[in-house]
Amino acid sequence: MKLITAIIRTEQLAAVEAGLEGFGVKGLTVSEASGYGRQRGRRQTYRGASHTVNRIPKVRVEILAEDLEAIRIIEVILDCAHTGEPGDGKVWFTTVDQVIRVSDRAEGEAAI
Repeated sequence: MKLITAIIRTEQLAAVEAGLEGFGVKGLTVSEASGYGRQRGRRQTYRGASHTVNRIPKVRVEILAEDLEAIRIIEVILDCAHTGEPGDGKVWFTTVDQVIRVSDRAEGEAAI
């Protein structure tokens, strides 16, 4: 199993969720995130005062997937989150040794 993690633009979340739903993803977790990459923040003006915002708001999307589906799910995320501009985000996956669903203690792929 793989845990797919994507940090994407907040405004791309609806497109990513629609793409994942169309692919058949059964569940995901979304949380707020903030940070910076190579773009290193941005300049904003508020009430005439200019300042640099170092951490840019993003969303973190996490999906548990079977090994064979992971690469295709990543492709869906990449296609749906892409704007072509710096700051589109990052996607990575890690191997998960075991998953146990709390409600019925189902294990492994049955718990996804």
